[in-house]
Amino acid sequence: MDTSQYLTMFVDESMENVETLYEQLLELENNPTDKSIIEQIFRAAHTLKGMSATMNYSQLADLTHTVENVFDAIRYDRITVQADIMDYLLETVDYMNEMVEDIANGGDGARDVSRLVSILKEIEQGEFVGESSSDEISQAELAATSTDLHLDEFQLAILSESKDQDYQSVQINVTLSEDCLLKGVRAFMVFDILEKAGEVIHTEPPVDDIEEENFDSGFTVVLITEETAEELEAKLYKVSEVEEVNVAPFSVNEYTEEQVESTTNEEVKKVEEKKETKSKNNAQAPQAVASQTIRVDLDRLDTLMNLFEELVTDRGRLEQISSELKNPDLEETVERMTRVSSDLQNIILTMRMVPISTVFNRFPRMIRQLARDLDKEVEIEIIGAETELDRTVIDEIGDPLVHLIRNAIDHGIEMPDERAENGKNTTGKITLEAYHSGNHVFIEISDNGAGINRDKITEIAINKGVITAEEAEALTDQQAYELILASGFSTNKEISDVSGRGVGLDVVKTTIESLGGSISIDATPSEGSVFSIQLPLTLSIISVLLVELETEKYAIPLSSIIEATIIHRDDIYSSHEHKVIDFRGNVVPLSDLRVMFDVERNQDAEDEYVSIVIVRKGNKLTGLIVDSFIGQQEVVLKSLGDYLTNIFAISGATIIGDGEVALIIDTNALIM
Repeated sequence: MDTSQYLTMFVDESMENVETLYEQLLELENNPTDKSIIEQIFRAAHTLKGMSATMNYSQLADLTHTVENVFDAIRYDRITVQADIMDYLLETVDYMNEMVEDIANGGDGARDVSRLVSILKEIEQGEFVGESSSDEISQAELAATSTDLHLDEFQLAILSESKDQDYQSVQINVTLSEDCLLKGVRAFMVFDILEKAGEVIHTEPPVDDIEEENFDSGFTVVLITEETAEELEAKLYKVSEVEEVNVAPFSVNEYTEEQVESTTNEEVKKVEEKKETKSKNNAQAPQAVASQTIRVDLDRLDTLMNLFEELVTDRGRLEQISSELKNPDLEETVERMTRVSSDLQNIILTMRMVPISTVFNRFPRMIRQLARDLDKEVEIEIIGAETELDRTVIDEIGDPLVHLIRNAIDHGIEMPDERAENGKNTTGKITLEAYHSGNHVFIEISDNGAGINRDKITEIAINKGVITAEEAEALTDQQAYELILASGFSTNKEISDVSGRGVGLDVVKTTIESLGGSISIDATPSEGSVFSIQLPLTLSIISVLLVELETEKYAIPLSSIIEATIIHRDDIYSSHEHKVIDFRGNVVPLSDLRVMFDVERNQDAEDEYVSIVIVRKGNKLTGLIVDSFIGQQEVVLKSLGDYLTNIFAISGATIIGDGEVALIIDTNALIM
């Protein structure tokens, strides 16, 4: 059987199941007696085993089967959940993840897992209560009361005759997973296997109901076969989403005359009436709804986004032509095209959105291991994991978050005895929260640790030459805390593999600002600290304010603009040789963009009024002096290429409506 066509689907679903195993194992460690968690783990392991066996990845299937056996023992209370057992189980899931990733990269998923398999088997057997309890469970399963079934005389006669010919009769109880979407398809696959193994004599519910998915999650089959129970179970477990299979001997002798269905004319009439009613209902009822989701290759989404970016550029050009020609029909057509393309833009951007849980879900495992390495007690709370971000941003934000969380555990959370001395709970807490606000996503990493010592931070900054002693005195608390983001800043006396690695958090700041975002820090001594990251929803298409400097055009992202205003030149003051203005009671410094970008001045006399754009970075404000405002526009952000990297205060370029190129200003670089 050629399974290559299913490889992408297998990798995607396997990744989901591995992620489920990670999440639920960590939940189980906190709630070791919660049967619902154990069932979810067992279901995920069973599904992964079945898919791996179907795709002929035998090592992955065997490893998962061993894990499944361990959790089978856990859910029937033959062994109890302990910390050392959890360590090996998490290590096993790490191996599963590596194997799936290897398969995704074109490998065969082979790994030497003999040590782990041996340990898991010891776990399964070492804490075993005893064979007697196992026998009792088996007998309870086998007693699955065949007398509850309703067979007629003809079926019983066939079963009795097959027994005389040395065939065995078995009752098979099949249970599908609760979240199985295509129960009828899974049931068909089960029956296909059983019909090849023998002859199906009876089913409950009836075959018609099973085909039409008129059953909960399980069904029963009476089968005549020559195969053993173990062989049948092994084959049926290979069907995806089959959660449990019980094969027990079926005894005809257990039936009494009262339990045999009599096929009287009256009962035949009732059956016919029931079929007729069902037929009418089916004729009136709508057809079953197919799956409402499909998997789309990411490259296709990127191609679609690139094509739409070209459409946005052409839309801007049409709007420019329409405003110049003043043709009513053209203006109406362009206006309608703008509305339709805006709706299309929203749909495309939504398709590219990915829940931030894809990043957050990796952290509980990391925090657990890191806390154990540092002999600390740490728990994590995740809020807003369903918040969505553009896939491009998701791909880039993972490493900065890892660095910040490592920093919080290493520097923020105190040792248990120190926390106890200060009257705190010995277990520290890290909260990871994400939420939308306007066109931005905010991510906050907070801890209830020691906070940040301002005096220690400023002392190190002065010694390293980051700031002078005079500048340190003028800093607000928040500005002092943000010194730890400076290049080369580190409070560790020794280089550590946990956080910083001797280079501080400047890498985090650089990455976040390269995404068009910003980071701010707040802290309270002895109570904890909060790192707040602000990110744009998407990086490709942004809203900007177009401004003019002499004959050159520039774009300022609207996300960083507070206000655009025109003031009289007399309202500009000087403070410490810097130009400032009074903006709503705040002293805001000014930056002349013509000076910043070395734009040649063509006018001899200065205008009486000055156009200023107030921009923000965290809590800091700056006024940018421009010659004039052109207007708001949506543009496509394009890179300047490999030959124009590290251009001061320029993050990219775009083509505007009249065909000219406008440089996009990086306001974060202009705010100090």
